[in-house]
Amino acid sequence: MEKLKEIYSGVVLSFIIAIIATILGKKFPIIGGAVFGILIGIIINNTIGKPERSKKGVAFVSKKVLQWSIILLGAGLSFTQVKSTGIESLSVTMVTITVAFLSAYLVGKLLKVPSNLKSLIGVGTAICGGSAIAAVSPIIEADDMEIAYSISTIFFFNIIAVLIFPPLGHALNLTDKGFGLWAGTAINDTSSVVAAGYIFSNAAGEFATIVKLTRATLIIPVSLVFAIVTAYKKKRESKFNLKDIFPWFILWFLVASILNTLGVFPKNSIPYIESTGKFMIVMALSAVGLSANFKDMLKSGLKPLLLGLIVWFNVAVSSLLVQHFMGQL
Repeated sequence: MEKLKEIYSGVVLSFIIAIIATILGKKFPIIGGAVFGILIGIIINNTIGKPERSKKGVAFVSKKVLQWSIILLGAGLSFTQVKSTGIESLSVTMVTITVAFLSAYLVGKLLKVPSNLKSLIGVGTAICGGSAIAAVSPIIEADDMEIAYSISTIFFFNIIAVLIFPPLGHALNLTDKGFGLWAGTAINDTSSVVAAGYIFSNAAGEFATIVKLTRATLIIPVSLVFAIVTAYKKKRESKFNLKDIFPWFILWFLVASILNTLGVFPKNSIPYIESTGKFMIVMALSAVGLSANFKDMLKSGLKPLLLGLIVWFNVAVSSLLVQHFMGQL
């Protein structure tokens, strides 16, 4: 009960911002509720500031609620749904993911971008934008500034992708399937993939959505790899404890996905579970915004943004090249 009193104020504040952000996200779906949440939080924290009594609750939401939201999103994922398309798009997906991580590591090292920012921009571009960043950030112990900056970077290129991919696709004479595979593997956030796909054509939109779902399943192995790397670093620092390092919420994400695949959850409940999970992500990212110091973000300069551009460009080009050589365009 005492714990509840400590976090109550911050939870309520994050919840109210999340409601406003969700409404705005529905009016402007290209931007999305998550981005509105983090922006509103940043504005509040860097102008009037959040109440002192809300700090513990905001920290709770940005950490625990973020992890719970990932588990709920797993309950909306069916492995059967992505099986056929996933196998077909696997080669392109694996190449683009490899390109994303290599680019993030090598270019990030060249630009001297901090390690956590490199990792978050890389995983956000490689897998599925904000959701992947949300999954990996607690594993690598990223701070709120790093989460806010990486999500803002990913968001910026999502907007550009929605605007330029469809006309570029037509200019390149891509087929519906070719464009769907390109959008599904080279655009970060699910809502942006869906938007770009359906702008091109209905068939492209449907295919892009399934490719994107397939890509999202890779959150599981990628998160485990990050957990192993983090554990190795901790062991070298004599701070190793497998129980503390292991991303248990990813395990529950997997369990929830398997239960959904087996049909344990009633079909009519899935949309509600997904909606709740998405709202919790908005709520958690609102709390991240409430913890982010704009001055600290500015200290990182434009290098992370440049890194995001280079990684995103390399992924987009590699997706087209693989399709070209495989005769899938």
